[in-house]
Amino acid sequence: MFGIAGAIKLILSAFIILPVVSIIREGGYLIASYLLGASSSKVTVGCGPKVFQLGVFEVRRYYFMYSWCSYDSLKFDKKWAHIVIYSAPIMSNIIVAIGVNALLAVDGIPMESFWTQFIFYAFYFVLFDFLPVYYPDGQPSNGRVIYDLVRHNKFPDFEKEG
Repeated sequence: MFGIAGAIKLILSAFIILPVVSIIREGGYLIASYLLGASSSKVTVGCGPKVFQLGVFEVRRYYFMYSWCSYDSLKFDKKWAHIVIYSAPIMSNIIVAIGVNALLAVDGIPMESFWTQFIFYAFYFVLFDFLPVYYPDGQPSNGRVIYDLVRHNKFPDFEKEG
């Protein structure tokens, strides 16, 4: 039965856990793109009007919905570099989730319920990043980009409408 405790978990998940998992995911892109010489890297969290920007992080009004990382060009503009970049968000969430799980296993962190939800959402993002599909708007998942780079030696066709 869904009661007050369930409502509190839902609010925590939507407004705290999901944005944090999104930042970890986008941080994977950011670190990989930085290491591969990306120019003008930026992480945007949320959608709607910009609320503030702190360095390469931009936060928008609806911070709990959607996120992305962008960059202009890569110093190492090779197929392997793009595979690394599109694998990075998957790996960053896996590494953090396994780390949190290990801390829970040795009673290294309190609030088990909160962290269990965190791990769930981290792997939720991993699942939908890893599947080689096109989303309803035509955008490819990271898994699809990696698949097309490995299998067809090209990026999938997608142009974001401005």
